[in-house]
Amino acid sequence: MPSALRGELESLLRDRKLDRTLTTNAWADVVRDVAPTGLEILDEQLGGGIARGHLSEIVGPRSSGRTTVLCRMFQAAADRGEAIALIDSCDRFDPVSASAGGVDLTKLLWVRERGDGCRALKAMNLVLQAGGFGLVAFDIADVSPMMLRQFPYTTWMRIARVIEGSQTAAVVIAAERTARSPGGVTIALEPALDAPRAQWSGAADRARFLRGIELRTRVVGGR
Repeated sequence: MPSALRGELESLLRDRKLDRTLTTNAWADVVRDVAPTGLEILDEQLGGGIARGHLSEIVGPRSSGRTTVLCRMFQAAADRGEAIALIDSCDRFDPVSASAGGVDLTKLLWVRERGDGCRALKAMNLVLQAGGFGLVAFDIADVSPMMLRQFPYTTWMRIARVIEGSQTAAVVIAAERTARSPGGVTIALEPALDAPRAQWSGAADRARFLRGIELRTRVVGGR
């Protein structure tokens, strides 16, 4: 685009107060309202946390640390005094281990479903429309691909519209990249290249204990 035409277009957009949407570096001076994840290194990558009023996602294979990251986010939100919600599509959440990890379950709304992704999606919409939550998570990591294909094609756009401009940060937990709003991010959990993902102690197969998991994160779409 010729520079003169570009300048004229940007001037017109500024006059109509549309420049923050379309012009280069338009968000540079905007203070983002974010929800810190509680993981210092991840928050540095995210520029403070995941954006409120947007849909983000945490993706990775089984045992990649999805639940660990989610529980830390729950803990951080509860510590801020926020209400939190989990739509658990396949009833995988373990409240005992979450509580032992520091999550305040008195601030958690836990919606349990047993594999019916469409019913879980309806629950997600109802929770978001009710409002009042600082963090809402939609766990579809174990929902079958066939079930996910039954979701209306407007699903993620509608969810983004529901929370747009609100104080709610919504996050989808999935095995692979599924959906996020333009202002959201994808937190991709990947295996460590120079260390085993899981760290064990003990020599015998039946007498080993899990000491920790090595997490490697890659943020897609963050500032």
